Amino acid sequence: MSTPYPFTAIVGQDDLRLGLLLNAVSPAVGGVLVRGEKGTAKSTAVRALAALMPEVSVVPGCRFSCAPASPDPACPDGPHADAAGVPRPARTVELPVGASEDRLVGALDIERALSEGVKAFEPGLLADAHRGILYVDEVNLLHDHLVDLLLDAAAMGASYVEREGVSVRHAARFLLVGTMNPEEGELRPQLLDRFGLTVEVSASRDTDERVEVVRRRLAYDDDPEGFAARWAEEEGALRERIAAARALLPRVVLGDGVLRQIAATCAAFEVDGMRADIVMARTATALAAWAGREEVTADDVRQAALLALPHRRRRNPFDAPGLDEDKLDQTLDEAGGDRGQDDEDPDPGPDGGGDGGGGGGGVPPQADGEDRTPPRADGGADDTPSQAPEGAPDAPGRPAGGEQRPVASAEPFRTKTLSVPGLGEGAAGRRSRARTEHGRTTGARRPEGALTKLHLAATVRAAAPHQRARGRVGRGLVVRRDDLRQATREGREGNLVLFVVDASGSMAARQRMSAVKGAVLSLLLDAYQRRDKVGLVTFRGREAEVALPPTSSVDAAAARLESLPTGGRTPLAAGLLKAHDVLRVERLRDPSRRPLLVVVTDGRATGGPEPVALAGRAGRLHRSEGTASVVVDCETGYVRLGLAGELARELGGTAVTLDELRADAIAGLVKDVTAAGRAA
Repeated sequence: MSTPYPFTAIVGQDDLRLGLLLNAVSPAVGGVLVRGEKGTAKSTAVRALAALMPEVSVVPGCRFSCAPASPDPACPDGPHADAAGVPRPARTVELPVGASEDRLVGALDIERALSEGVKAFEPGLLADAHRGILYVDEVNLLHDHLVDLLLDAAAMGASYVEREGVSVRHAARFLLVGTMNPEEGELRPQLLDRFGLTVEVSASRDTDERVEVVRRRLAYDDDPEGFAARWAEEEGALRERIAAARALLPRVVLGDGVLRQIAATCAAFEVDGMRADIVMARTATALAAWAGREEVTADDVRQAALLALPHRRRRNPFDAPGLDEDKLDQTLDEAGGDRGQDDEDPDPGPDGGGDGGGGGGGVPPQADGEDRTPPRADGGADDTPSQAPEGAPDAPGRPAGGEQRPVASAEPFRTKTLSVPGLGEGAAGRRSRARTEHGRTTGARRPEGALTKLHLAATVRAAAPHQRARGRVGRGLVVRRDDLRQATREGREGNLVLFVVDASGSMAARQRMSAVKGAVLSLLLDAYQRRDKVGLVTFRGREAEVALPPTSSVDAAAARLESLPTGGRTPLAAGLLKAHDVLRVERLRDPSRRPLLVVVTDGRATGGPEPVALAGRAGRLHRSEGTASVVVDCETGYVRLGLAGELARELGGTAVTLDELRADAIAGLVKDVTAAGRAA
């Protein structure tokens, strides 16, 4: 087994270390979610934490880590007779993003269960993680069915495996730790709320600190054991401090005044439910114990709020997590009086240092370095499109090339589902019909590999004709491996929704572009809820560009859309061809994920020879490959050329006008898209 990187050797990242250590002191805090850009020691810190956790005492030979003092009465390996416990290190169990359901919860031997009535059960990762740490790297990419199982286990403290009347239950209480890069998509709200704390991490911009990170990492890579030995004393001291804080924790007093501050803070920030209040109380108590105090102070409450509330305040995926610290201070003062200046400062840093500038749970830096300050609501004077002919000199004060500054989007609205026709086999989601592992049963087939979902009736029908030949006696059914049948199920899949947005001068009218952005934001929000990937292609001037490659992060798509400038000619064909290139690459990368093309344009094509005809040929290229498509017609005014409708026919899709879109008429497009796909 490789030597882990020492926890105390991690440079900086005070909030990350504090969040993990508070959970080591009080596992009841409920785990921690670590959000941040890649390469910021997220996984390194989590793996290093296991070496600091106190040992656990387990029943000898129990595969489910039962405690000798209070064994689980329903343990599959029980009942356990009185026996001395065996100490072992706390485990850190990693859940791969692509794990199967059987790998997570365990597997039943269905053949033995049917023929012998024996509950032959192979434990999964939830059993391994009992009384330890369950670590999920890239937790935001975890499949929905695994998220559902995690939610059940976290809520009940137990895992249930049920297959056609055969049931096994075992205890599953663990410290849930997840890491994620927000650029790759957000986490489901239900699972997000299960994490007690959240911390934001980013790479240091201090030169000396970055030099020290590189120096230590190179030293560790050259000699892991020697490097760990040099930090053994610091590791031992930190381990003793955790043990001391755990021993002090039951004596920490949480006064009524502090409880009132906690309740007032949660009410002021309008968090859902009561879990936030409970987590804040436990976190504040752990902070006091970590500082060696027996009484919780207002400063503990403040730090607990910065760790426990930011991820519970998101109302939609376009909201950045974070807290208004001025409002937090005001709420604490009003609920408990001014915080005294003589209060003993908590010692939140794991090595006695500061709190990292108060960053715990604060507003995170933007992952891509973009300024996401919302544009002016009125669009400003520069939003009026230039009336100068193409090629004319730029007007004074106007950006070069006739480019217009971005305008704010209209308010997003609720949409119904735009679905891809046919039956797919893509990743689990909530948009289009597909053959999946979960959903309603539609038939049976011979299993290809391990059996995951038994079709009981089909299995019995397959075994029944052979009972006499197999010498059946008594009531038991003689079942062979060849008799087993896998259930085929139909559910929903996630798709790739690729937006192709016209950003030319003809789209630059403030009201039109604002409505267009509002419509695309509405569809982005729907894509987030449907577990889709999204991409963004824009075209203006002389070319098209991929503003956002396909990703699961609708946050990134919304940010690129808000900052989208307009102006210039309308290279419609270039936009469609660029979209074709994106889809071609994605089909190679993820062939099972079906695309939905959403073209947002007025249909006008300018620049180059025969631009309209060229756009038509590009549309037919998409149609020949069976790509489902919708054209959002942005043409306004009394005189309409109907070019967007012509483009929709070339694509083999359907068109909806901007007026219909603003009136939420896009909600009915699912029937039109499906009908157009069948007609094609």
